[in-house]
This record gives sequence, C-alpha cells and structure tokens, in this order.
Amino acid sequence: MIARRRQVALALTALLAAGAACQAQHRESPAHPGRPAPTAADPRGFTLVASGDVLPHSSIIERARFDAGGTGYDFRPMLAGIEPVVSRADVALCHMETVYGADGDYTGYPAFKSPPEVARGLAATGYDSCSTASNHSLDDGTEGIRRTLDALDREGVRHAGSARTEGEARTVTVLSAGDARVAHLAYTYDTNGYPLPAGQPWAVNLIDEQKMIADARAARQAGADVVVVSVHWGTEWQDEPDDRQLTLARTLTASRTDGRPDIDLVLGTHAHVPQAYEKVNGTWVIYGMGDQVAGEMYNYQGALDPRGNQSTLGRFTFAPPARPGGRWDVTRAEFVPQLFDIDAGRVVNLNAALEQGADVTAVRDRIRDVVLSRGAAKDGLVMGE
Repeated sequence: MIARRRQVALALTALLAAGAACQAQHRESPAHPGRPAPTAADPRGFTLVASGDVLPHSSIIERARFDAGGTGYDFRPMLAGIEPVVSRADVALCHMETVYGADGDYTGYPAFKSPPEVARGLAATGYDSCSTASNHSLDDGTEGIRRTLDALDREGVRHAGSARTEGEARTVTVLSAGDARVAHLAYTYDTNGYPLPAGQPWAVNLIDEQKMIADARAARQAGADVVVVSVHWGTEWQDEPDDRQLTLARTLTASRTDGRPDIDLVLGTHAHVPQAYEKVNGTWVIYGMGDQVAGEMYNYQGALDPRGNQSTLGRFTFAPPARPGGRWDVTRAEFVPQLFDIDAGRVVNLNAALEQGADVTAVRDRIRDVVLSRGAAKDGLVMGE
C-alpha cells in the first residue's frame, strides 16, 4: 500500500507544485471582492463549502517545518491543492480538531498541541470559520483553547464550539454571505475523559440535543438566515453512521419553529473516514467528512488504514427565499472527494488529480460509493469538481 501511495505521489508532483504556486491571501471579510454586490431588488444566493478534520500528527508538523525551510512552520503548501475550491465559496468552514501549543512545544497523538501557524494556512486557503469542539479540545486545558482561538483571531478566521469566556460562549458566530447571514454552531460528543474546567462548563460545547435546538432557535431569532451545525460524533473507522448519529440527525432536522426548520445544514466530523451524505426531513446531513489533514492512520486492529487519509468537501448552493422570512433552500448539493497524500504532504482534490492523469480512480470511486450509500443521489447530490 505504501508503494502504491508513492506511485500516486509521483504522478501528482506536477499538480501539487502548480497548486502551491497559487496561494490565496486570507480574506479580511467573508465577503468576496470582485463579486457583484446584491441589491434589495435582486438578492443573490451563496455557496458554502465545508471540510473535515485537520489533525496534525507529528509527521504533519515535521512536514510543515520542512515546507517553511526549517524555520517556523508553513501549512499553506499542504492545503494549496484545495484552495481553488475553498476560496471561491462565499462561506468556507473547516474543522480544527486540535488545540495549539506555543514556543516549539508541539505534539501529535495522543494529546495534541499543534503549531499556531495552522491558522495561517487555513486563512490563506480561504476558510472563514472553523468548528473547534472536538474530543481533543481539552488536550491542553483552558490554555490550549485560549491559544487556539487567539491564533484564529489573529488570522481573521472565526470559530465556534469552544470559548475563552462565558460571554464568548453565548455569542453566536455569524458570517456574511451575500444577502444572507449564516450562523455557525459546533458541538462534540466528549473530550476524551478530560472534565470541563471547574467553573467553566461553557468552555466546550457538548452534544445535548435540546441545547443544540435552543441555540439554533436563538441564532435564528438574532437574525440568522441560515443555521449550520457542526457535530463531532460517530464511531471511528466505521463507514456507516451509527445509531446515535442517525437518531440525532432525525431530531435536529425535525425541529421547526412556525413551520420553518431550525437547522439548515448538519456537518459531521470525527470518524476518520468518509461517511454518507443524506437528506433527512428535507435537510442535508453529512455524517462524516473524514480527515482532511492527518498523518499515517492506524485502525483499531493496528493496521495502516488508507481510509484515514480520505475525505470529502461538501459544497451547497443556497437560494434566497421566495418570500420574506422563508427558508433559504439548497438548490445544488455537491461533494468533492479528497485525499491527503502522506508522501507528498499535500491535500489532493481527486477529480483535479484525475484530470492531470493521476491513477486515483479507485480511491475516488470508493469515496463516491460511501457518500452515496444512503441514497443521496436520488435527492440530487452530485460529485463536484
């Protein structure tokens, strides 16, 4: 399998080099310059993209140091292959699974402390906001949360799911997308046994279906047109969503206020492998996007498992409501299959790689089959470029 990966890496060399040469400047505002501004008489829709877990193992940290020339850390080349997709969206969401360390004290598994330069790489790629609620949110206590959110703030990347203060925890992350205001909420199933800090139960959002629904309703009442919920959940190494995912997805998507759904999109992370997309109660749910960035991944049997470096990026086009106060509907739903090439140290858009002649058809098709395994094609989900 490793030899096979190296063949793929060689085939992708030209593609990756081209991608690294077109780094985007991070956006000071979620609004994209150069696009026509909407008017009251002619509101426009927007596109939203979302991707899976950024999980910097020690090998990822070492690669970023190499890419920086041995001084500091540069994660921008690592993500350059997906930048064209991310930067063109009106809103781009990532999942920052780990917390950041400081002064060279950086570690991989099992208790992660990542270089804060990760935030710069995410900003340069075009991400607007990251979910930060995960089972690793308390790997370095409240200081880890503070350093992570401070670094994201410095780079202009918003965040949801963990907080430095109670006031911050109560403040909804809202992003502008054309005429729409998009609320981003985030929650995790657990924090790997680390208790929530004494006196700070708000430090990390834990899954609680009633609280999630209440938060979504509060975001809507505060003026959000679209409510997006990121959920760190599921069973690791399982392609199929588990019963808890299925039950929670049904509950969240069934919740309505005055006939309008309280939640417009559910984005899943954590399982390490791509999982299905499904339209549930009229709302799109991604059960698991997989790991966008990770080192070599070993499953519960101790075997090197290439699925741990496969993922998808979801892309949804929203159209404005036909009448004031109505729902912004998804008019196009797409997934983009991705691979983290551990030899090259790069995120690869598999469809772009195929166009360049790389032999990645089998990987792309496996991801496609998993994504469509719960019948999403009949509801219009297609594979995007």
